[in-house]
Amino acid sequence: MSPARQGHAAMLLFSAVVAGSFPLGAAAANDISPLALNAVRFFVAAAVIGAILVSRGQMSRTAFVAPWRFLLLGGVLSIYFVLMFEGLKTAAPVSAAAVFTLTPIVTAGIGWVLLRQPTTPRIALALTLGAFGALWVIFDADFEAFLRFEIGRGEAIYFFGCVAHAFYTPLVRWVNRGESALISTFGTLMAGGCVIGVVGAGEIAATDWTALPARVWVAIFYTAVFASAGTFTLLQFSVLRLPSSKVMAYTYLVPAWVTVWGVGLGGSVPPAIILIGVGLTVLALLLLLKDDSEQISA
Repeated sequence: MSPARQGHAAMLLFSAVVAGSFPLGAAAANDISPLALNAVRFFVAAAVIGAILVSRGQMSRTAFVAPWRFLLLGGVLSIYFVLMFEGLKTAAPVSAAAVFTLTPIVTAGIGWVLLRQPTTPRIALALTLGAFGALWVIFDADFEAFLRFEIGRGEAIYFFGCVAHAFYTPLVRWVNRGESALISTFGTLMAGGCVIGVVGAGEIAATDWTALPARVWVAIFYTAVFASAGTFTLLQFSVLRLPSSKVMAYTYLVPAWVTVWGVGLGGSVPPAIILIGVGLTVLALLLLLKDDSEQISA
C-alpha cells in the first residue's frame, strides 16, 4: 500500500472514531466541567501512548528536543477540546459534527500560509460544497434562518474550537523534526494535559470525582483511549503522507458517522431533509478523493 493510501485508510478510521465523541460527549457535557474532563482524558491518553513507547523501547529524551513544539500543539488541541465539550452542552451531536466539517476550508487556508500547499479548483469546489452541506445541517435546512445567520450558542462556541483545530494539522508538519507519530502524540498529550491542568486547576479541584455518573467515565475512557490516543496517532500518521486540506477532508464523513452512532446508541434518524446536508459533505469527500487519485496516477 502506498504512503498516500495508508494515510487515507488511517483517516477513514479517524473519522469513525471521532464521530463517537459527539454523542458520548453530549451525554456527559453537563455533568462535569470541560476543563476537568479534558485534563483527565489528556493524561490518561498520554499514559496509554507512553506505555506503548516504553514497551517498544522508543522512549528517549533525545526524541523530545525543542519541547516548545509540543506545547504549541498541545495548547491548540486543548482549546479545541475544551470548547467542543462546552459547545456540546447545548448543541445537538449532528449539528456540532456539521460545525466540525467547516474545519477543512480553514485548514486549507492555513496550510497555504504555513506550508504553501496549493488548492486546486476541484479541491476548492469540494471544500465549498462541504461547507454548504455543513451549514444546511447547522441551520436545520431553514433557509430563512441561514439568511438571518442565527447560530446556536453551542455551535458558535464549538466553531472557535474548530478554528484552533484547523491550525493543528499544518502545524504538525511544520514543527516535525523526524520523530515518529507516537512520540509526537505523547509529547502533544502531555503538553496539552499540563496546559489544561494549569488553566483549570480550580475546576478540577472542585469536581466531586466519586459522585460522577457512569456516562461521564464512559466519555472520559472513550475520548482518552480512542478519540485522543488513537485519533492523534492516526492524524499525525496521515499529515506526514497527505496534504493538510485532504487530511481534514475526512471530517466531512463525521456527520454521517454521528448519525450511525446515534442510531446505534438508541437515538432516532434525523429528518431526511437534514440528511441532504450530510450527503453533500460525503459528496465533497468523494470529490477530494477523486482529485487525489488523479494526482497519484499522473
